[in-house]
Amino acid sequence: MAKPTHPTFPTLYNQDYALWIETTLEQLRDEKYSAVDWVNLFEELEDMGKSEKRALSSLLIRLLEHLCPP
Repeated sequence: MAKPTHPTFPTLYNQDYALWIETTLEQLRDEKYSAVDWVNLFEELEDMGKSEKRALSSLLIRLLEHLCPP
């Protein structure tokens, strides 16, 4: 399923992820909020949160396995 893109950036996010990140950070630093690709930025933040939760869950399971062997 393709991720939606902001009309201002129809291809940058899909074509050059690193440049998209640099551009987004620059726009935020310069307070050019109307130019930010909010749709993809929010999606990336949500995905980051999910990834962090999965990593934490995995580490906790491993810790419990070591603390409570069968």
